[in-house]
Amino acid sequence: MTLEISDSLKARLEAIAARSTLSAEEIVVDALANGRSLSWYERFLDDVEKGIAAADRGEFATDEDVARVLNKYRPT
Repeated sequence: MTLEISDSLKARLEAIAARSTLSAEEIVVDALANGRSLSWYERFLDDVEKGIAAADRGEFATDEDVARVLNKYRPT
């Protein structure tokens, strides 16, 4: 299948691909299969980069934070 897309959409796809492990074609297939938008990918990658930066600064969950999350989902 061949699709004609605008230069601006192509640029966004290529920018997302450059920031991820997916090719532009894989992004399109995943977006169509899972109902995702280019905006979703951009936000996701922004959040991943923020998380990596926080980890690089040594900002991790405390033992208490982890215990709170684990206990929240344990059956009672």
